[in-house]
Amino acid sequence: RDYAAIIRSDFENYIQDIQSYFRCLDSERARAFEEAREVSEDYGRFLQLVGD
Repeated sequence: RDYAAIIRSDFENYIQDIQSYFRCLDSERARAFEEAREVSEDYGRFLQLVGD
C-alpha cells in the first residue's frame, strides 16, 4: 500500500512537470510568433519606404 502511494505521488509529480513544460513551451511559441509578426510588420514598413 505504501508503495502504491509513492508511485501515485511520483506519477502526479511527473504529470505536473509535464504540464509545466508545455505551459512554458506554449509561452515561448507565443513570444516567437509575436516577434515574427513584429519583424514582418517592420519589413513591410521598410518596403513601403523604399517603394517595394
